[in-house]
Amino acid sequence: ICMLAGFLFSVCVCIDVCLCVFKHVECLLTVFLSLSLVTSASISCSVSSLPLSLTVKFVNCGQGGLVQFECSNPSDFRIEADGVVYALRPFTVSTLRAVPLVIVARDETNQQQWQTQVRLTPPIGQSQQVRPTPPSVGQLKRMKRDWVIPPINVPENSRGEFPQDLVRIRSDNDKNRSLRYSVTGPGADQPPTGIFIIHPISGELSVMKPLDREHISNFHLRAHAVDLNGNQVESPIDIVINVIDMNDNRPEFIHQIWNGTIPEGSKPGTFVMTVTSVDKDDPKTANGMLRYKIVSQNPESPTSNMFTINNKTGGIITVAAGLDREKVPQYTLIIQATDMEGNPMYGLSNTATAVIKVTDINDNPPEFTAETFFGEVPENRVNVIVANLTVTDKDQPNTPAWNTVYKITGGDPTGRFSVPTDPTTNEGLVTVVKPIDYEISRTYVLTVVAVNEVSLARGIHSPRQSTATVSIRVIDVNESPNFEPNPKLIKLEEGMQPESALTTFTAQDPDRFMQQTIRYTRLSDPANWLRIDPNTGHITTIAVLDRESPYVKDNMYSATFLASDSGIPPASGTGTLQIFLLDINDNAPHVYPQETEMCEKPEPNGFNITALDGDLSPNAGPFAFELANRPSDIQRNWTITRLSGDFAQLSLKIGFLESGIYEIPIIITDSGNLPMSNTSYLRVKVCQCDHNGDCTDQQHIVAAGLGTGAIIAILLCIIILLILVLLFVVWMKRRDKERQAKQLLIDPEDDVRDNILKYDEEGGGEEDQDYDLSQLQQPDTIEPDAIKPVGIRRMDERPLHPEPQYPIRSAAPHPGDIGDFINEGLKAADNDPTAPPYDSLLVFDYEGSGSTAGSLSSLNSSSSGGDQDYDYLNDWGPRFRKLADMYGGSDD
Repeated sequence: ICMLAGFLFSVCVCIDVCLCVFKHVECLLTVFLSLSLVTSASISCSVSSLPLSLTVKFVNCGQGGLVQFECSNPSDFRIEADGVVYALRPFTVSTLRAVPLVIVARDETNQQQWQTQVRLTPPIGQSQQVRPTPPSVGQLKRMKRDWVIPPINVPENSRGEFPQDLVRIRSDNDKNRSLRYSVTGPGADQPPTGIFIIHPISGELSVMKPLDREHISNFHLRAHAVDLNGNQVESPIDIVINVIDMNDNRPEFIHQIWNGTIPEGSKPGTFVMTVTSVDKDDPKTANGMLRYKIVSQNPESPTSNMFTINNKTGGIITVAAGLDREKVPQYTLIIQATDMEGNPMYGLSNTATAVIKVTDINDNPPEFTAETFFGEVPENRVNVIVANLTVTDKDQPNTPAWNTVYKITGGDPTGRFSVPTDPTTNEGLVTVVKPIDYEISRTYVLTVVAVNEVSLARGIHSPRQSTATVSIRVIDVNESPNFEPNPKLIKLEEGMQPESALTTFTAQDPDRFMQQTIRYTRLSDPANWLRIDPNTGHITTIAVLDRESPYVKDNMYSATFLASDSGIPPASGTGTLQIFLLDINDNAPHVYPQETEMCEKPEPNGFNITALDGDLSPNAGPFAFELANRPSDIQRNWTITRLSGDFAQLSLKIGFLESGIYEIPIIITDSGNLPMSNTSYLRVKVCQCDHNGDCTDQQHIVAAGLGTGAIIAILLCIIILLILVLLFVVWMKRRDKERQAKQLLIDPEDDVRDNILKYDEEGGGEEDQDYDLSQLQQPDTIEPDAIKPVGIRRMDERPLHPEPQYPIRSAAPHPGDIGDFINEGLKAADNDPTAPPYDSLLVFDYEGSGSTAGSLSSLNSSSSGGDQDYDYLNDWGPRFRKLADMYGGSDD
């Protein structure tokens, strides 16, 4: 039973532990002073209140998670990661009780949190700081004053032996037990590591290597004291180590070369520029306090001390006058910077170069290189450079103080010349801008002044050489004759008859100093009306002048004439003659419109007409209209009524007029001083109209309007066209018959003769012809398949039967046998129906064994051919039957 009870108790304990772990049962956060558990803490401190010594620990129920502490009043208290609480300011008795303090612990693993409250009470009956009571009573201990370490000063670049002791840290708790000391922070356990170490038992803090203030000027370390169990026995103390500066850095100029400018002629005291140097040493000590001075000046002109420098700021100013860019365009200064407030014995120095350029001002006016310049120019030429004016200017080229502007101050009252500046050479280009007449002036003398684009500097006066004289000679050239006036206007009445004198149109030669003659020619005469005398310029007519000519525009006729002198080379000028033609009554009026149309039953039965006259008023309207007396039916069917001076109404007297075209003669008379009359015909088309008054038989009217001559011409054209068509048809039929007849004799596809004999070409004989002699072979020697396709037979093709036997000639015949031989061969050939025409086989110049025609041994055949069958010739027609009878019979 006892064993069973013990087993059940163990099971319950395990279940309870599991519930604490897995159900996240809230654990207690308490303040421990020593090992006893309490629910609140009392802190006793004085009014002046040093940091509290309060440790908050966490009972984790075996979870082992990382706990983070937070204070509810972070402005007054601070809690460290190890649970120590510090007071950040002094507290009075009244405010101490009113300050609530809640400590919160948060598990960073599962985000659970717990809290407890700390009760703060001042100590009873104490007026100075006291240490906490022993841990058993739950009070915090105070910190001793010797635990506060003042700042430590260590000089940089120390050459002493290392490690070098700095300070000893010791806690009064080491009297009762053994403690271990350590330091943390940059330089100890944080980068840069290994600079400071502390002896863990004696608490001696040492530096291991030289320090560099320019790299790190001070270190902030924290010292710790723990017992052998690792429990902290003192609050961490801050240790500040200041690195004392030493003069180990030279001044460094920001730029090694400094560039500045100063205008020439500047007064003493003019600011130039500022040079700057930096020193890595402490600027609050003499190590970093710099002083500047000018070591040298090059060139030393006009004095060796043209500039000075502010020894503290580095500002450079001028101290002497006489800066002249034309003499010294640039100064080079060596500037020195020294620390230790410029002490040459202890200070470190460095140098830089200051380059000061002297900028140009207009202190040198332009000066002409000569007092007089010369040039010449042909007359009547413009945009011609006559002379080049050269100047010298000591100022900087291509600047406003160097660029020269030229002005003509005399000798050119009419403004015929200008002097622009060449931007490259700065020369003055004397240019003619208006024509110059040699007959008016043979020479020009100009006065030209040269100045700069900007004014001269104050106190600089223009020298005499800034003014020059330009002498220009004008060259005489042959000028063109001039017509005066041009154009010339004359007024004439139209209708002037040929050979009538009009006017004299002459030209003047401007070359008064040249003896020259002038001749005249007609250059443009659109209507070919005029003629000009080549010597005198007298103009006469060669045709009637007509104002109504298409060459007359707005009553004006223009003709152009040419005047040429006898100079070398000759010069010519043109003149225009304008003739204003006055109107005369030389044109009779005619009716307008010339055609009109009306219905057979017109409603209304009249229409308006007017007249056109080529003349002008008063030789035109008003007009008088009347009908001609003939033919007689005109006045019987029509009547004309004058509506106004220019219009009349033509009306139909009868109510019906048959469709057709009618020409009505109308006599029109104008209103000229000598009136002109004219009989004008009005063409009236009468047609059948619909209810809208529109013609419906226009084609009939057009046909009816054709004259007899037009109808006859149309018929003749039709007849000629038919004859041409018939002749063409007859010619085509005849050509077809000829083609069919040729096809009966020879098939063009098998006739090789047409490809060889060319009768329409002249040549040197058959030997000159490039013939294919293989075509002259016997047809029976050629393969039938190579001649023509199978199944095709020519009409003249020889039948397939044995070859006839021609007589054989003996090797050495007797002369008397020649006639018999020829007769026998002729008979054999006559009996041979396969023999081709004679003109295609007799090629005598290829006789012999080498001839492509082969041997003529067939002439030796003695066969008469009577044994051959010629019955097939009966199938060829009546003509071939006779031939079959002739060759098919016996020799008798």
